[in-house]
Amino acid sequence: MNFPLFYLFIYSKVCPRATFLLFCPSVLYSKESHWLVISFVLLGSRTGTLVTAYLLLVLGFIGLTWASVEAGNLRAIMLLTCAVICGYIYQCPPFRLSYQGLGEPLCFAAFGPFATTAFYLLLGSTRENLCLSITATVLSASLLVGLTTSLILFCSHFHQVVEGDRNVGKMSPLVRLGTERGSVVVKWAVMILYSLLFAIGLSRALPLSCIFLCAMTSPIGKLVVSYVEENHKDKGKIFMAKYYCVRFHALFGAALVAGLITARILVTKHIPKLVFQ
Repeated sequence: MNFPLFYLFIYSKVCPRATFLLFCPSVLYSKESHWLVISFVLLGSRTGTLVTAYLLLVLGFIGLTWASVEAGNLRAIMLLTCAVICGYIYQCPPFRLSYQGLGEPLCFAAFGPFATTAFYLLLGSTRENLCLSITATVLSASLLVGLTTSLILFCSHFHQVVEGDRNVGKMSPLVRLGTERGSVVVKWAVMILYSLLFAIGLSRALPLSCIFLCAMTSPIGKLVVSYVEENHKDKGKIFMAKYYCVRFHALFGAALVAGLITARILVTKHIPKLVFQ
């Protein structure tokens, strides 16, 4: 059951950026210590990188299909297909919707509702319960995961605005907004995340243990906001913003999982609301 996680990781990390290397003469990541540039050097050509990327995509999709069939849950492969499509049109030709500033909504959909729900169906299905229900708890968790993941992508644009995105015609949100207004967006995004968290808690879609533990991550959320506000004009320092977002995403996700486990252990009266059967 760990194969789906591995295959989606391979696709999401390798395929879009590998095709980006082939089709973009002005590689945005050429001045960074990006591991994909190393793979390009090892393979010897952009064609080799592209072929490898598509091979991994095909093998990954076969693995995801196999895992879904083994789990007896074809809804999972439908959701994962949507996630893969979002990843492909985000960066790969001829679509490359990231150049139109649509990367964040695609990232939200792929890693939030689509992938999170799909892996819930894959990992939660048993022989006794093949038709696993999609509850409000699962959908609520997927929305929160999608938001924190999209925040990582948004903050990764700060250090690329002048010498990267703008010069090659990539109209990322920060190219359109500018870094100052972008820092305000980060602040509002974090505020919306916690507001949504408490709203979900009041609706009882998530157990109170999740709300409490996730709320305890607010200091690192505040750290992300303050760091971006103070350093959005400093290209050397703002590079670290996306890594702070990664830590925020990981900590928030860990708190969310810990809250769900705690609720299960304590056998609370929380009952997930059925959305889809």
